[in-house]
Amino acid sequence: MRGITNPVIPGWYADPEARTYGGRHYVYATRSFTEYTRQMNLDAFSSGDLVHWTTHEGIIEMGDFPWIWRAVWAPTQIEHNGHHYLVFASNDIQKDGEAGGLEIAVADAPEGPYRGYLHQPLIGRFIHGAQPIDAHLFKDDDGAIYLYYGGWGHCNVARMNEEMTGFVPFPDGEVIRAITPPGYVEGPCMIKKDGLYYLMWSMGGWTNGTYRVAYGVSVSPLGPFANHGTILERQEPVAEGPGHHGYLHLPARDEWLIVYHRRIIGDREPGNRMLCIDRLEFGAGVIKPVRMTDSW
Repeated sequence: MRGITNPVIPGWYADPEARTYGGRHYVYATRSFTEYTRQMNLDAFSSGDLVHWTTHEGIIEMGDFPWIWRAVWAPTQIEHNGHHYLVFASNDIQKDGEAGGLEIAVADAPEGPYRGYLHQPLIGRFIHGAQPIDAHLFKDDDGAIYLYYGGWGHCNVARMNEEMTGFVPFPDGEVIRAITPPGYVEGPCMIKKDGLYYLMWSMGGWTNGTYRVAYGVSVSPLGPFANHGTILERQEPVAEGPGHHGYLHLPARDEWLIVYHRRIIGDREPGNRMLCIDRLEFGAGVIKPVRMTDSW
């Protein structure tokens, strides 16, 4: 791999989700504006070497979502049965009865275009206190796909059905389960490694340097997840406010990378966030603290 320089992509972007298809890496991201009502589509970026990136602008056919009027952000993406699915947040709903929540779209290629799939939100109300935002799709080794999501300090999980139109109840009959770890704010992300499930999440405030990432470990995708500590946080003199991340796995070297956004130290403009990639290293049942870099 040639040297990576952070930020990896110029401009203000946030909330990255990362995937690899056919040897090409894709990052799906929020267009980051302080006036977030300007965030009316999502962009994706693809690269074969993590150095040279192609921009895929406006990957959602927004005409398929006529109820979205305010903003879209925080994408997650997964391939299932030859189709590519994108889940994202819309309208920043504040209570039940408002239009929006978590939306789902489908495409034939990783870069889209993504078209409306349900003609209504996938989740359009508050469940267990969780604002329906910040989704993360995780595919387990047995092919089961789990949806982790939630803002306002609450994290939920549900299992997607085979058609990706809704959810399969858990054995106890519950459809959407609360799994909120201590200190959770938003931005869940799941990795499975060596039979263990590592749930990561963002803490602090996204508009400032307090944003950071913690994690927990379980033998089940449903937890429980204790808070095992912070792994990504303000680091002088490199950056502050890192969080809301995804990851890449490079199996040839069994190397893991964290794909995240961060802020320039002291920059008070909330929307000024940028996409970065650094190494994600594991120990025996632990995630080691991430060292942020300008290049590596």
